[in-house]
Amino acid sequence: MSTLAIRRFDANEADFNTNMDQILSWESVSDDRVNQVVKEVVMDVRQRGNQALMDYTAKFDQLTLTDSAELEISQARLQQALANLPAEQREALELSAKRVEAYHLRQKSDSWSYEEADGTMLGQQVTPLDRVGLYVPGGKAAYPSSVVMNAVPAKVAGVKELIMVVPTPRGEVNELVLAAAAICGVDRVFCVGGAQAVAALAYGTETIPAVDKIVGPGNIYVATAKRMVFGTVGIDMIAGPSEILVVCDGDTDPDWIAMDLFSQAEHDEDAQSILVTPDAAFADKVIESMTRLLETMPRKNIIRTALEARGAVITVKDMEQAIEMINLIAPEHLELSVDDPKAMLPKIRHAGAIFMGRYTAEALGDYCAGPNHVLPTSRTARFSSPLGVYDFQKRSSLIMCSPEGADTLGRTAAILADGEGLQAHAASARYRLRK
Repeated sequence: MSTLAIRRFDANEADFNTNMDQILSWESVSDDRVNQVVKEVVMDVRQRGNQALMDYTAKFDQLTLTDSAELEISQARLQQALANLPAEQREALELSAKRVEAYHLRQKSDSWSYEEADGTMLGQQVTPLDRVGLYVPGGKAAYPSSVVMNAVPAKVAGVKELIMVVPTPRGEVNELVLAAAAICGVDRVFCVGGAQAVAALAYGTETIPAVDKIVGPGNIYVATAKRMVFGTVGIDMIAGPSEILVVCDGDTDPDWIAMDLFSQAEHDEDAQSILVTPDAAFADKVIESMTRLLETMPRKNIIRTALEARGAVITVKDMEQAIEMINLIAPEHLELSVDDPKAMLPKIRHAGAIFMGRYTAEALGDYCAGPNHVLPTSRTARFSSPLGVYDFQKRSSLIMCSPEGADTLGRTAAILADGEGLQAHAASARYRLRK
């Protein structure tokens, strides 16, 4: 059993910042070759519609469809998948959806307005998006939890129509994914994936309707396509590999911390797991635990590669410096495995989701805690937030002037318009002034 070769740093070493820049850097999308492939696919789907979708499905997913009607998976098929689930899985999915719904109901924004003394009304009208596309990875690497996390807040927001695309390579369908779509009230499901599915959602085909926004995770081709169609449609984010930062004071079972670090490393070889602790002896214990427990993991090769390529164990002088590390790294998932995590919150500025206390495993948030598991990666938590109901709502400003308000505001607007040299603006405002 070889010791895990995870890198160790002291936050007070002279070259620490350089080393951190290297392990945190991540090019989230694509080289020129990927860009060119995606551009060709997107343009082809835009021009040839269903036929292009069927051609790419045969080429990339080894699934031959003889008629465009076969692109759609019926509601009856979704309900069949739900009915055939083992009771334990169905109950778990339904509980997850209920908890996610309960949390997201608190995020829903309502329209508002107020009236000024002269009778002018100002406000904001909040409306849901008309139609949203949900991309779900398919085949063996399928995630019913992604269906729940993307579909539920859209439905809470009041989105009228939710269109799901999911690849079914070689005709392989994940029953849990279809069942999750049934539970979450997805309106239509199509068995296409990759950049071609993103293009179909953005521009529409004879069968797949164009949407207003595309959400959901995918591989580098999907991420590149989402970036390419942004502007025609909205997107949630360009997501990089999964990340976890665990801050521990040294008093949690090192086996727990080791497994928490594994929980993200097992996603893929590019995932990132980092431990920050003021206790160097505890860091040794966690590395010993990881080395021992790694052999028990079915995905041990992926975990080892991720930990040795992009993982780190960082020793800090105290918990104040640990908070500095949090704000520097701006992690997707942050675990505060300490006695009083609430005391740390006011100083934490950058994190996607914060898991507080020794008993709060990040994995709970992935499935059923309630908050969304679609989170900003690659340090984008500095300016981004988790997916939520607000991503499926838009806001319109409301302005209704009374005669008095038109007079008061019109004089100010006209002066400013004259200053900008926009005479029609000024005249438009002055026409409504009191004579």
